[in-house]
Amino acid sequence: MSFEEIFDSSYKRVLNMQKNGLGVFESFYQHFLSADDNITKRFENTNMALQESMLKKSFYSLFAFYASGQTDDSLSRITEKHNQKNLNIHPEFYDIWLGCLITTVSQYDDEFCEDIELAWRLVMAPGITYMKFKYDKLP
Repeated sequence: MSFEEIFDSSYKRVLNMQKNGLGVFESFYQHFLSADDNITKRFENTNMALQESMLKKSFYSLFAFYASGQTDDSLSRITEKHNQKNLNIHPEFYDIWLGCLITTVSQYDDEFCEDIELAWRLVMAPGITYMKFKYDKLP
Protein backbone atom coordinates (compact mmCIF):
# COMPACT_ATOMS: atom_id res chain seq x y z
CA MET A 1 0.00 0.00 0.00
CA SER A 2 1.34 3.46 -0.89
CA PHE A 3 1.74 6.21 1.68
CA GLU A 4 -1.00 8.11 -0.12
CA GLU A 5 -3.36 5.17 0.40
CA ILE A 6 -2.26 4.81 4.03
CA PHE A 7 -2.98 8.51 4.58
CA ASP A 8 -6.38 8.26 2.86
CA SER A 9 -7.41 5.30 5.00
CA SER A 10 -6.30 6.96 8.20
CA TYR A 11 -7.98 10.25 7.29
CA LYS A 12 -11.25 8.43 6.63
CA ARG A 13 -11.00 6.65 9.98
CA VAL A 14 -10.40 9.81 12.00
CA LEU A 15 -12.63 12.24 10.10
CA ASN A 16 -15.89 11.37 11.87
CA MET A 17 -14.40 9.83 15.01
CA GLN A 18 -15.43 11.26 18.38
CA LYS A 19 -13.37 10.99 21.56
CA ASN A 20 -14.66 12.51 24.78
CA GLY A 21 -17.29 14.33 22.74
CA LEU A 22 -14.73 15.97 20.47
CA GLY A 23 -14.07 15.48 16.80
CA VAL A 24 -10.53 15.22 15.50
CA PHE A 25 -10.34 18.89 14.46
CA GLU A 26 -11.63 20.14 17.81
CA SER A 27 -9.13 17.93 19.59
CA PHE A 28 -6.34 19.09 17.29
CA TYR A 29 -7.01 22.71 18.21
CA GLN A 30 -6.96 21.86 21.92
CA HIS A 31 -3.47 20.41 21.43
CA PHE A 32 -2.33 23.24 19.16
CA LEU A 33 -3.61 26.09 21.32
CA SER A 34 -1.99 24.66 24.43
CA ALA A 35 1.35 24.00 22.72
CA ASP A 36 2.67 27.57 22.80
CA ASP A 37 1.54 30.80 24.48
CA ASN A 38 2.11 32.78 21.28
CA ILE A 39 -0.24 30.45 19.42
CA THR A 40 -2.84 30.73 22.18
CA LYS A 41 -2.75 34.54 21.93
CA ARG A 42 -3.21 34.49 18.17
CA PHE A 43 -6.47 32.58 18.53
CA GLU A 44 -7.99 34.58 21.41
CA ASN A 45 -10.78 36.17 19.35
CA THR A 46 -11.17 33.44 16.77
CA ASN A 47 -14.43 31.75 15.88
CA MET A 48 -13.17 28.20 16.40
CA ALA A 49 -16.09 26.52 14.60
CA LEU A 50 -15.21 28.53 11.51
CA GLN A 51 -11.50 27.83 12.04
CA GLU A 52 -12.16 24.07 12.18
CA SER A 53 -14.16 24.29 8.97
CA MET A 54 -11.32 26.14 7.27
CA LEU A 55 -8.84 23.53 8.51
CA LYS A 56 -10.88 20.75 6.91
CA LYS A 57 -10.79 22.61 3.60
CA SER A 58 -7.08 23.30 3.87
CA PHE A 59 -6.41 19.57 4.22
CA TYR A 60 -7.67 19.09 0.68
CA SER A 61 -5.33 21.80 -0.60
CA LEU A 62 -2.37 20.29 1.24
CA PHE A 63 -3.22 16.85 -0.10
CA ALA A 64 -3.68 18.20 -3.63
CA PHE A 65 -0.29 19.89 -3.43
CA TYR A 66 1.27 16.61 -2.29
CA ALA A 67 -0.42 14.68 -5.09
CA SER A 68 0.16 17.13 -7.92
CA GLY A 69 3.09 19.29 -6.90
CA GLN A 70 0.95 22.27 -7.93
CA THR A 71 -0.56 24.97 -5.75
CA ASP A 72 -4.27 25.53 -6.09
CA ASP A 73 -6.02 28.85 -5.51
CA SER A 74 -6.96 27.84 -1.99
CA LEU A 75 -3.38 27.03 -0.92
CA SER A 76 -2.13 30.23 -2.54
CA ARG A 77 -4.70 32.28 -0.59
CA ILE A 78 -3.91 30.49 2.68
CA THR A 79 -0.19 31.02 2.14
CA GLU A 80 -0.61 34.71 1.39
CA LYS A 81 -2.91 35.19 4.37
CA HIS A 82 -0.39 33.52 6.71
CA ASN A 83 2.73 35.27 5.39
CA GLN A 84 4.86 37.84 7.17
CA LYS A 85 2.95 40.76 5.64
CA ASN A 86 -0.48 39.59 6.78
CA LEU A 87 -1.10 37.27 9.77
CA ASN A 88 2.65 36.82 10.27
CA ILE A 89 2.50 33.12 11.10
CA HIS A 90 6.12 32.30 11.88
CA PRO A 91 7.58 29.27 10.06
CA GLU A 92 8.32 27.45 13.32
CA PHE A 93 4.59 27.39 14.12
CA TYR A 94 4.10 24.95 11.24
CA ASP A 95 6.36 22.42 12.94
CA ILE A 96 4.29 22.76 16.12
CA TRP A 97 1.14 22.47 14.00
CA LEU A 98 2.35 19.23 12.43
CA GLY A 99 3.43 17.77 15.78
CA CYS A 100 0.01 18.52 17.27
CA LEU A 101 -1.67 17.01 14.23
CA ILE A 102 0.33 13.79 14.59
CA THR A 103 -0.46 13.63 18.30
CA THR A 104 -4.15 14.05 17.56
CA VAL A 105 -4.18 11.46 14.78
CA SER A 106 -2.41 9.00 17.08
CA GLN A 107 -5.29 9.38 19.54
CA TYR A 108 -8.05 9.09 16.94
CA ASP A 109 -6.76 6.37 14.63
CA ASP A 110 -7.01 3.00 16.34
CA GLU A 111 -4.62 1.58 13.75
CA PHE A 112 -1.98 4.28 14.30
CA CYS A 113 1.58 3.05 13.72
CA GLU A 114 4.87 4.33 12.31
CA ASP A 115 3.69 3.93 8.71
CA ILE A 116 0.58 6.02 9.41
CA GLU A 117 2.64 8.70 11.13
CA LEU A 118 5.05 8.77 8.20
CA ALA A 119 2.17 8.92 5.70
CA TRP A 120 0.69 11.96 7.43
CA ARG A 121 4.09 13.64 7.61
CA LEU A 122 4.82 12.94 3.94
CA VAL A 123 1.46 14.23 2.77
CA MET A 124 1.59 17.40 4.88
CA ALA A 125 5.30 18.19 4.34
CA PRO A 126 5.24 19.61 0.79
CA GLY A 127 2.47 22.10 1.58
CA ILE A 128 4.03 23.09 4.89
CA THR A 129 7.40 23.55 3.20
CA TYR A 130 5.74 25.72 0.56
CA MET A 131 4.05 27.89 3.18
CA LYS A 132 7.26 28.25 5.20
CA PHE A 133 9.20 29.17 2.06
CA LYS A 134 6.67 31.83 1.06
CA TYR A 135 6.53 33.38 4.56
CA ASP A 136 8.79 36.32 3.73
CA LYS A 137 8.47 36.35 -0.06
CA LEU A 138 6.56 39.23 -1.58
CA PRO A 139 3.82 38.30 -4.07
